[in-house]
Amino acid sequence: MSEKVKFGRSKVFFDTFNRRPGPVKTNMHYCPGCGHGILHKLVAEAVEHYGIQQNTYLIVPVGCAVFAYYYFNFGAISVPHGRAPAVGTGAGRANPESYVISYQGDGDLAAIGFNEFIQAANRGERMTVFFVNNSNYGMTGGQMAPTTLPGQITTTSPYGRNVETDGYPMRVCELINSLEAPIYIERVALTTPARIAAARRAVFKGIENLKERKGFSLVEVLSPCPVNLKMDAEGINKFIEEKMTQHFPIGVVRDRSAETPSGKLPPPPVHDAEGVKAALLSPKQEGVGVGKEFQTTSPLFDRELRIKVSGFGGQGILSLGLTLANMGRLRNLNASWMPSYGPEQRGGAASCSVIVSKGRISSPIVDRDCDLLVAMTQTALDKFGHELKDDGILVYDRSSMPTPQKRGTQTLLGIDSLDIAAHQVGNPKCANSVLLGALAKLLKEKYLDAEDGAHFDKVFAEAITENFGHKPKVVEQNLKAYEIGLKL
Repeated sequence: MSEKVKFGRSKVFFDTFNRRPGPVKTNMHYCPGCGHGILHKLVAEAVEHYGIQQNTYLIVPVGCAVFAYYYFNFGAISVPHGRAPAVGTGAGRANPESYVISYQGDGDLAAIGFNEFIQAANRGERMTVFFVNNSNYGMTGGQMAPTTLPGQITTTSPYGRNVETDGYPMRVCELINSLEAPIYIERVALTTPARIAAARRAVFKGIENLKERKGFSLVEVLSPCPVNLKMDAEGINKFIEEKMTQHFPIGVVRDRSAETPSGKLPPPPVHDAEGVKAALLSPKQEGVGVGKEFQTTSPLFDRELRIKVSGFGGQGILSLGLTLANMGRLRNLNASWMPSYGPEQRGGAASCSVIVSKGRISSPIVDRDCDLLVAMTQTALDKFGHELKDDGILVYDRSSMPTPQKRGTQTLLGIDSLDIAAHQVGNPKCANSVLLGALAKLLKEKYLDAEDGAHFDKVFAEAITENFGHKPKVVEQNLKAYEIGLKL
């Protein structure tokens, strides 16, 4: 006797959730009674129905659905908190043939990411947003959210939400309805079978608009969160039906799908590699750089070199890192530079990661296995000292910190760089070049062959000129500081 499955798992789901850690590969990670699993099912069925699985991007948020890519068998991009619409905009414009689904919770969309979301809606980006509203921050333990109801108790509103101090619940659909561009806005709930059937129709409408490239669609989903709200299945459904719907009315807020024509694909972006280089890099100067055939010959460059530069803002931390990266680039090495600094213009902590390699650089982050650490303050050394390899090099400002203890066979190079820059160069901001000059002397003695050693001095001058060519005096001072460092 043959069997016919009338309703089963969508083919848009993986057969086995192999991406999920742990031994259990057949169920989802969501809490019992959570609505995410239901909504996942509806989205998967809609994507399968409209045949867009091949070119679909799911923008995965920070929230309970952060691991949604465990389950959907199509493209997924995990993004920082609240940045789903911005990343979705980039993905959709970079690949116009794609279909972008933004899947977000009330913390990700209505709090930290609301500006990204409302700007994408105002532009009418060709994406469909599924907004999960469960009236609390589910992933982090049930704190008050922008959608928490007046008087509702959460872990951060133990006496209930006070509208006088905390404001009112944010009605996202109604706010978006004030914009001109969105074509479809609806709010649904995942409670009774009838409500879920209506939610299914809304999800299918949102995906249909996506396939037809009609513009921006929003489906807000009132979803149960029984674990955080400490209710059973009956209680959470009653809470949604009797309390949440009073503030978040169910139904279609706007539907211009019928009168909106299907959109045409915009022309694909033209990638002009040389044009991008010309826009990002300074104009090539006579005598700067080397030919394409040039290769460094010292064994030091046969592996990826990981560098961390750290100190306070105003000490030239970022410019030193940028100089090192440009030095590598000007000698045909791949280089990355990632800055990190506080909101203060001067005086706050600052650091940057630099990687120089003959091969491809997989990540610009340096948080371990550091070959070279430059620390210009004791605070910087305390923070990043553990990242330095046991055989790495520490270059530090001796005028502002005591001699540190070394670990393993580390090389410690202490220079009174701040004092030297202030008194011998006349500009304390050149302390970074004093340190680099001293480092150059060490590298020449222990790590560089004669040819690379000569190139090191020359390429420093080229990089400084490239960085500060519009400030001749600054270039002159840094060259002087470097020469002083070489002689120490």
